[in-house]
Amino acid sequence: MTPAEYNKCVDLFSDGVYRFILHNLKDRDDSHDVVQDTYEKLWIHHESVNFEKAKSYIFTTAYRTMIDRIRKNKRIEKMEDHHLDMLTNNQEYKGLKKILQEALKKLPEIQRVSIMLRDYEGYSYKEIGDITGLNESQVKVYIYRARLSMKNFIGSLENVI
Repeated sequence: MTPAEYNKCVDLFSDGVYRFILHNLKDRDDSHDVVQDTYEKLWIHHESVNFEKAKSYIFTTAYRTMIDRIRKNKRIEKMEDHHLDMLTNNQEYKGLKKILQEALKKLPEIQRVSIMLRDYEGYSYKEIGDITGLNESQVKVYIYRARLSMKNFIGSLENVI
């Protein structure tokens, strides 16, 4: 990959990678860091990465970097998260976007990533498989289970009110 092709990759894919990571991490600073780390790794390996496969490489690297960051942050408890239950009132309408976010939070990591790549970013099952390291049928199963779980979560009245 040439420097011009690298710059083209930044222009074409950086927004999509950032949106994908932001939807999963819910933290702008961490998302920026993951995207920056991803492009740093791409630059380090730019000679061995084919331009036609750069999109898959970028999303795979971003996904793995995000997983590493999530594992690291599991050991760190934030004060905002600790006191969040005390600040919310369960009797008011939450709004569809918040309900969807809560439903996504309840999903296992691989299901959340799969459904985000499919429904938010519009990737094919094959592309999702390339990014996550799963085969196409596993991706379909995870997306089906995620949608079913979200349907059951959203379908209960206490989650909407």
